[in-house]
Amino acid sequence: MNNMVRPAERTRGWDVFGDFDDLMGGWFRSPAVLRRDETARMPAIDVSEKEGVYLVKAELPGVARENLDVTINDGVLTINAERKEEKKDERDDRVIRQERYYGKFVRSLRLGSDIDEGRIEAQYEDGVLKLSLPKTAEVKPRKVDIKVG
Repeated sequence: MNNMVRPAERTRGWDVFGDFDDLMGGWFRSPAVLRRDETARMPAIDVSEKEGVYLVKAELPGVARENLDVTINDGVLTINAERKEEKKDERDDRVIRQERYYGKFVRSLRLGSDIDEGRIEAQYEDGVLKLSLPKTAEVKPRKVDIKVG
């Protein structure tokens, strides 16, 4: 469950400090650009573990249930979502500033081999997707008796 599949980082253009700045946690960037564009498009997630189950919470504000799709394929949990732009009356509105992102985005997590895919449960409420990923029964190592002779 530790391996996260992320989209390839897009080229950032000319950057004086480059990867060194990433290692320093964005120390050299101005506060206005701390959040990169591709990060803003991926839903923020929390992953926790209880005995017998992994819990995943994903923030998806403004996403309608019909525009949300959760799949599991070859041990990869994928959350596909689309935030559609609100229809507006062009006659009276003038956009002064628009910071909200509209469009499709995807977030994937590589699951461990200890997930029981058949018992996964999902709940979506108030823009938060909650997934319960039960673990399979633990397979304990078995000692093999060796007979001499």
